[in-house]
Amino acid sequence: MKILIVSDTHRKNENYFNVVRMQTPDMVIHCGDAEGCESVLSEAAGCPLHIVLGNNDFFSCLPRELELEVEGYKVWVTHGHNYYVSMGNETIKREAIAKGVDIVLYGHTHRPVIDRSGGIIAVNPGSISYPRQDGHRPSYVIMEAEEGRVHFTIEYI
Repeated sequence: MKILIVSDTHRKNENYFNVVRMQTPDMVIHCGDAEGCESVLSEAAGCPLHIVLGNNDFFSCLPRELELEVEGYKVWVTHGHNYYVSMGNETIKREAIAKGVDIVLYGHTHRPVIDRSGGIIAVNPGSISYPRQDGHRPSYVIMEAEEGRVHFTIEYI
């Protein structure tokens, strides 16, 4: 199963549209801050879209967090701002372990991360619209999962 993981599109969706067309994923996971574009993002995906509430998703009915089962892996999706991710991912990883999940997907920092340390996989796709890491290249993550195997790749535009 090929999963496109994005975050922090902030109503600037052109890169998202291009990546969905290019990658043709089986599922899309958006880690928040879509800012009211949920319908257009879902329509463009052409596959199931799971999206959570970000700190800029005012007046939205999106869930704050989601737990999904993906090819035998328990995946927790949250924007991350409630877990101090701007200060590092230690708090969110502790919470993921307490929840009994295998993988936590989060956004908010606009900086891509794949961290496999401490018995949990923590993934932040960065921002496909407003990157903040060195080089400021828009980023997303491709998750490829089969029963018993998962691989993550940070991709840049």
